[in-house]
Amino acid sequence: MLLRVVALAFLLAVLPSARAQQAVPTGAEDWVKPSQSATAAPESAWLDLRQIESSHATTQAAPSWVESVSFNSTQTQPEAPAHSVFRIRIVRPNEDCQILLFRLFFDDDPRQQPELVAWDESGSQVLRSGSLGEGTGLPTSTSSIVPMIGVTAIDLEVPGNGRSVRGAYLDWMKTTTVMHPIHSEQRDLMPEPFAAAAPLRTKGEDSEIYGTVTAPLAPGTIPLEPSVEKSGRFQFELESQPLVALLSFELASPQIDAAPEIYINGADLGAVSLVLPDLADPAYRGVSRALLDDMKFQYTGWIRSQITVPGSALKAGTNDVIVMAAAGTPKSAIRATQIQLKYLWDKSDYLLLPLK
Repeated sequence: MLLRVVALAFLLAVLPSARAQQAVPTGAEDWVKPSQSATAAPESAWLDLRQIESSHATTQAAPSWVESVSFNSTQTQPEAPAHSVFRIRIVRPNEDCQILLFRLFFDDDPRQQPELVAWDESGSQVLRSGSLGEGTGLPTSTSSIVPMIGVTAIDLEVPGNGRSVRGAYLDWMKTTTVMHPIHSEQRDLMPEPFAAAAPLRTKGEDSEIYGTVTAPLAPGTIPLEPSVEKSGRFQFELESQPLVALLSFELASPQIDAAPEIYINGADLGAVSLVLPDLADPAYRGVSRALLDDMKFQYTGWIRSQITVPGSALKAGTNDVIVMAAAGTPKSAIRATQIQLKYLWDKSDYLLLPLK
């Protein structure tokens, strides 16, 4: 869909470190006056921050409230590591726009973790995020909320040449009153754009409600590769066999058509189901390989994954679970792994059907 707001052209070209990459608006004849609806509900912005050779760079468009985008990479001494800064200058489109959602897409290299810094017009620092990401070494994305009253520029500071940064999604936030049941699961105050499910949370201890026990298996992050040696392994004890179970975890940077497979007590239960976000999510990245007709897609972020486990696959005593990445898939990781176990309780709803 063509933007209904002012087009802003900018190029991210590979230039010598002494020269900044400056985004400038197109000529006055190319500008389009924003409509009242655009002013009341400004467009979101997708900024492609990949560094592309000038000969291959193309003009991009952004809403009028994105004033400019620039890039500068410096190296103070020959032996010192380079330091890169993306600067995004922003003008609030109206008084109602006070908080900005800033979702950054980057390669989560532990040596090149970016930081978000907000500045006011006087050059005073208003906010610093600290290091973003978990250092998994995988393509990922993370969201921050930035109070924008008085803020005129947002910097992305990155150790190195800045090539680990891929893009940014910006959208203005609004406050609404939301009602939810007192005893419902705690949800994030800031939902992820395009998300199909809320982030998975694990508790420190087992919990039980209505005959269902929720048990954390591993709250931390576990690397995953398509081999037995580099699979995710869990072991847990059960007092009795459940009727059915649900194994859930969050999966990082999966190939969306080749989900990890689950083995429980030596039995192959098949691949997990991925709760995929909207296909418009910029976190989808295509991968085209020679001799293959179809482009494969990788989701460069965390998504919920789950599989139902029949009660007969589990047993009283020790149970072993293996999560193995599908053959030929890139490196990945899992986190917040948990299992839910359903048992009979005094108000269970079930039917006893006769044989026909």
